[in-house]
Amino acid sequence: MCMVIFAPIFAICAFATCGGYYGHLRVKVDCADSRQSNRSINIEFGYPFRLQQVHFKAPLCETEREEILFLDGDFSSAAQFFVTVGVITFLYSLLATVVYIFYQNKYLKNNRGPLVDFVVTFVFSLMWLVSSCCWAKALSDIKMATKPTKVLLLIPACSAQENKCTAAQEPHWSRLNTSVVFGFVNVVLWAGNIWFVFKETGWYKMGQRYPTRSTLGKREMRQQLYSESSFDLQEESFGAQPSKHNNSNQTKGDLGMQVYRQGSFNQSPVSHGLPQTYLGQPVIFDSKGEAL
Repeated sequence: MCMVIFAPIFAICAFATCGGYYGHLRVKVDCADSRQSNRSINIEFGYPFRLQQVHFKAPLCETEREEILFLDGDFSSAAQFFVTVGVITFLYSLLATVVYIFYQNKYLKNNRGPLVDFVVTFVFSLMWLVSSCCWAKALSDIKMATKPTKVLLLIPACSAQENKCTAAQEPHWSRLNTSVVFGFVNVVLWAGNIWFVFKETGWYKMGQRYPTRSTLGKREMRQQLYSESSFDLQEESFGAQPSKHNNSNQTKGDLGMQVYRQGSFNQSPVSHGLPQTYLGQPVIFDSKGEAL
């Protein structure tokens, strides 16, 4: 979402500060002849920085005539490439904003939208890097070509020692320096957005669906440890069941012994409670019934 908001803004700032630049410098030529004394020369240049087409008139101190001179260098290719990347990026950012907001379902359908967006984002980040580096180098060369001391070397009258040539005004470079900064800001912005667009593609989702070998190994090891621990618990539970059975048998045996003891205890009082008689010595009777 940050990409949708900031990408068009930084793209506009990049190509607007470069494409709308207008520079101005001024030098003065003071000839020894009073007829051409303290002559001011104004030189104007701007985008696309074809300096070889920028001309100015310089006085000839020997005569009252003037000659036409041109600056050196053609830096239009780097400047136009930088501006073109900014304009295309701005248009694509607007299109992407419309798609994200109103056509989200079609964007995610069949994974085509994220794949196209990923490729375009990667290409734009690369183009911003190349164009910013080229434009930074071209800007350094433009500064050298439009330096007033360098321009004075192009004027033949300044080569004579009796004539005096000075730099009156230098161009302001803050706007072009800002354009270079915005160019590299776009590089960081688009390069950082590659990861967020990649997360929307099927490649990232397939990597999440099918884990890596190390992840599989960890999961298999966890499952093996879990199965072994559960198997040990089952063995312990099965080994504990016979002890319960033995305990129940022992309990039944103890109950039987207790019942038997209670029965013996109950029978002993009965046996002790029977009447006891002492018979003594046997008595013998005769036929008449009398004791002998």
